[in-house]
Amino acid sequence: MKQHAYEVRVNWTGNDGTGTSSYRSYRRDHVISGAGKPPIPGSSDPSFRGDATRYNPEELLVGALSSCHMLWYLHVCAVNQVTVLEYADTATGFMDEAGDGSGEFVRVVLRPVVKISRGGDVAKARALHAEAHRFCFIARSVKFPVEIAPEIRAADIF
Repeated sequence: MKQHAYEVRVNWTGNDGTGTSSYRSYRRDHVISGAGKPPIPGSSDPSFRGDATRYNPEELLVGALSSCHMLWYLHVCAVNQVTVLEYADTATGFMDEAGDGSGEFVRVVLRPVVKISRGGDVAKARALHAEAHRFCFIARSVKFPVEIAPEIRAADIF
């Protein structure tokens, strides 16, 4: 078995001079970075005093699931002779927050809309989502269900 390591750096940038002297005294802003890559501006969800113009961890988790699924889907389509021309996903994560402020994701729904080449096998393209889901590293690592609700269109339909 191979093991892969992934390193990112997170720098908090929300100290307005008094640090965390009170709950309201600091911004939740931070920057996520990796060697040789553009930075990702982060914060918490606006519900938790975050900056709505920055990505929050919850969005990044949903994005990671969507991205992982897409990359595996493109792979399994390529090796199964299904030519994907376009792929777009509007993914939604659902998190329940408890009375004490803790919370957890209870499910994520991926809604990929896939355009395949004219004359392509729509049923096969739809079925390959299950194979992609089986291989997705991120989906295999979370404890909540990740549902896939794909829409497949052949190029001649447009």
